[in-house]
Amino acid sequence: MLIALSRAANRRFSGHDRLPMQWSLGGEVVWTASRRVALAFTPALAAVLLIGTATLLCLGKVETQPDGLWALLIMALAFVGTHLLHFWLLGRSLSKKS
Repeated sequence: MLIALSRAANRRFSGHDRLPMQWSLGGEVVWTASRRVALAFTPALAAVLLIGTATLLCLGKVETQPDGLWALLIMALAFVGTHLLHFWLLGRSLSKKS
């Protein structure tokens, strides 16, 4: 799902070579990354953390697995929400710039 969201965002932000990655508390862009890196960062981070968590869950005790599955689901949903928040902030920041 994160990759599909990034692909859609890539089309939306195709006119920009670099995208903001961090903002100050005042809303100013602190640093940017290339569009490819900016849109791939969250899916890559999610893959590493979710695969690592799932691996640890599989190696753990059977009785703890239902709770671990809930934790994994919550982590995945948090990554989707964070990715969507980043896109919203990108749109807001780039529309101010135009």
